[in-house]
Amino acid sequence: MIETQEKILATAERLFGEQGYAATSLRHIIAEAGVNLAAIHYHFGSKEDLLDQLVMRRAAPVNTERLAMLDRLEAEPGGPPSVEKVLEAFLEPPFRRISEFPDLIKLMGRLYGEGLMTVIGEKHFHNVAIRFLAALGRALPHLSQAELRLRGQLVLGAMSHTMFYVPVSGSKASVDGAVLLRELIVFLSGGLRAPAVLPERIEEK
Repeated sequence: MIETQEKILATAERLFGEQGYAATSLRHIIAEAGVNLAAIHYHFGSKEDLLDQLVMRRAAPVNTERLAMLDRLEAEPGGPPSVEKVLEAFLEPPFRRISEFPDLIKLMGRLYGEGLMTVIGEKHFHNVAIRFLAALGRALPHLSQAELRLRGQLVLGAMSHTMFYVPVSGSKASVDGAVLLRELIVFLSGGLRAPAVLPERIEEK
């Protein structure tokens, strides 16, 4: 049973990434995986449940590692962790998986393009986002909550673009993943530390 479930998940991850979620049918998945339709319904129930479990199996270890890194940082003496340290705890776990799970990177890029990441993010990353925004807020006391939330969205946008569209290893134009991560942290920390620009009245809305 476990082997069949893994085969379905691996096939769905690849096909969703290559063709997109909307364009990939359950029948296409079962044909590629060499299983029957009953197997998908038994293990997952529906196409939506299949996608949910597919994301969860990759997101859970990343989120666990992120929070463990943040816990260690916040337990250190000397005040709140720096912006760079918080960003590293948030970004390093997924960046290490770029080469390990290339089909997942394609899939996440497709999901962003199809507008599905808002729902997925709320379900699988909401609690992590709250923890990291709070940590950034302590490192950046000059920012209002509205400004902090907006800049948090910009961090996610930059991370997503970098992970899904910048070539990492394997081509002449590629950039080493560790170098890319350092560049992204330098870039984002500079933007996060910039003076606040939102008008105060936005807090009233």
